[in-house]
Amino acid sequence: MSNVESFLLTSIVISLIINTAISLYGVFSKPSLIKKFIALTIFSDSINSFAIFIGFRRTSEAYPSIAVHHEIPRNVTEIHQFVSSAVDPLPQALVLTAIVIGLAVNMFLIGLIILFYKYYGTTNVRKVRI
Repeated sequence: MSNVESFLLTSIVISLIINTAISLYGVFSKPSLIKKFIALTIFSDSINSFAIFIGFRRTSEAYPSIAVHHEIPRNVTEIHQFVSSAVDPLPQALVLTAIVIGLAVNMFLIGLIILFYKYYGTTNVRKVRI
């Protein structure tokens, strides 16, 4: 791996960590429910991006390779080549599931924020008098 690739991968990880920290700050410190909702959405997107980054595997090809063999590999080197070119599908499946669940949770939270605004007349949690 060259220095440029190492720098780019490191900068991606650092930016994901900073993005996650900023979104957590927004969730815990902002009084507006709309700002909390936006920060929570950014947080979930950052975690999904991090999961995709974990599942990344660098290969020599620039195009996505389909690991299909019509015959059984004969020796250990062919098996090793097949396994090294395949991508782990688990992070992709988990991210897809997290996106769908996150969308449902976001719609539920938007409904709760609308009801909160109709009942209290504000989305600022510090101005609510019980």
